[in-house]
Amino acid sequence: MNSYIGHRSLRDAQQQGTAPWTDEAKELSDYHVAVFRDAYPVAPGHLLFVPRYDTPGVIKDAFDSAYIHGLQLKERGEIQGFNIGMNMGAVAGQTVMYPHIHLIPRSAGDCADPVGGVRGVIPGQANYKNTGYKKPECF
Repeated sequence: MNSYIGHRSLRDAQQQGTAPWTDEAKELSDYHVAVFRDAYPVAPGHLLFVPRYDTPGVIKDAFDSAYIHGLQLKERGEIQGFNIGMNMGAVAGQTVMYPHIHLIPRSAGDCADPVGGVRGVIPGQANYKNTGYKKPECF
């Protein structure tokens, strides 16, 4: 099932103004995945891996491409680590309503407390080793 009715492809989403990306890193893009430099990067090298078609298989290809690129950067010593993430729906922070995967390069000292990584999307919940962590009631 298509998660974005009316936007079955990146091209459709771009033509309809939903997908605003223009700064394509063509050297990293391929038949299934377009890679763009994030217009509002949170770290140097922040990239978006965008499936050219909104299907689970091509979205998986975008995750795979982001992961492989992150590993290559790390192996070459260009970065020390990375986060990969996807915001799905406005309540999750999604502002561009077409699927896309963020690859965020990381380096030592780029934030005060990196423990928990992507768990930081909920304030106070990233560092579960900290006394401020509160286990959600639903679990």
